Amino acid sequence: MTPKNQKNWFKRLLARLKLEARWLAPGTGYKRWLAISIIGAMLLGLGLAVIILEYYRTTTSEFFTPILAVLSLRFLDRPIRFLFFGGLGFIVILIGIWGANRALLRPFESSGKPVWDTLQNYRQREKGIKVVVIGGGHGLSSLLRGIKSYTHNITAIVTVADNGGSSGELRRDLGVLPPGDIRNCLAALSSDEALLSQVFQYRFQAGAGLEGHSLGNLLITAMSEITGSFEEAVAESGRVLAIYGQVLPSTLTDVQLIGELQKTGELEPFVVRGESEITETDGMINKVWLEPDNVQAYPPTISALLNADLILIGPGSLYTSILPNLLVKDISEAIRASKAETYYICNVATQPGETDGFNASDHVAVIEKHLQKRIFDLVISNRNYKGDLGANSSWVIADQTLHENYKVYEADLADELYPWRHSSKKLAKAIINLYQERTGPLN
Repeated sequence: MTPKNQKNWFKRLLARLKLEARWLAPGTGYKRWLAISIIGAMLLGLGLAVIILEYYRTTTSEFFTPILAVLSLRFLDRPIRFLFFGGLGFIVILIGIWGANRALLRPFESSGKPVWDTLQNYRQREKGIKVVVIGGGHGLSSLLRGIKSYTHNITAIVTVADNGGSSGELRRDLGVLPPGDIRNCLAALSSDEALLSQVFQYRFQAGAGLEGHSLGNLLITAMSEITGSFEEAVAESGRVLAIYGQVLPSTLTDVQLIGELQKTGELEPFVVRGESEITETDGMINKVWLEPDNVQAYPPTISALLNADLILIGPGSLYTSILPNLLVKDISEAIRASKAETYYICNVATQPGETDGFNASDHVAVIEKHLQKRIFDLVISNRNYKGDLGANSSWVIADQTLHENYKVYEADLADELYPWRHSSKKLAKAIINLYQERTGPLN
């Protein structure tokens, strides 16, 4: 081997050692098991040494005694023998563990991404901040998809006031709580969105009794019958999808959303019952409430809020997704009692039939009016107004009134293909950066 080849070989060896040394980096959870393996090997070696020493001291064989003396390096001082055997044993243990890991992990390297990077990222997300998200619809699903890249400690709180579509039909026919919004959250938090969550979201286009229903809704309903409870059905469905975090209903009470609407030019408001009926009825929404009133929140939901590091409210339909959660009195009280940072995420665009003509301060004002209290530490608003929203929607702008009353963060948060929605990656990155700026770097 020429000097140049020797130099290149040495460089490759150093690079390889540096790469493998990353397994010993903080946060992987690998070092503790390596240490346990080494301790176990030491104890095994100590046990063997006791047996060999006993045999060495008691044997009268003239054949084995010299051999044992040579193998134990008796002609060297004990400290030198300790360093030799200890160092050699440590190297052999490392080689053995490294070889076993390579053999076991080789099938997982087909993606081309180093297994160490995957492990490190997973461990960081596993120890990430505790985030609780309250919202609904596509906005909530989009946010969850982005946030799960930073932490696995996610709790999505979902309303059970939905009474339209497949969820409404199952609710009326079988008496089960509406599974639609919960299904969307489970799919968004799934570790396998490529296939499994698509199957979960599959909607039947034909078939007597099946048309219009999604497979996920039917699965959650079936799980409710099997397990005997809706909350256990949601938990089991989450295990099927191997989700990151958990999805919890705001309450287990069968609630109805009631709305007071008023048509333009008319003095007297009128009452509409049901979430879907509220959005489908012409007229401006004055207020909404739950019936029955003063329903109890689902206890694990309250626990998640009280133990959260960050609470995110929105995006989602203001009157029919966000407020039905916050109107559960225990939930709004838990938000105020929690030590977590609380951010409100404004929708990118107005929603026809709900927030026509609203700007950001109007959204916040509606929530404060219904709760009769202030609960937000910060308001996050989009400032990218490029793209076509259609004739029935307009941009939600962080107006001067909002800036005068709240701390506001504005950034480009809109999706390039669907400008009326948030971009999962942009929104999640902005939220995490804001949290770090306000509270310090993440561990």
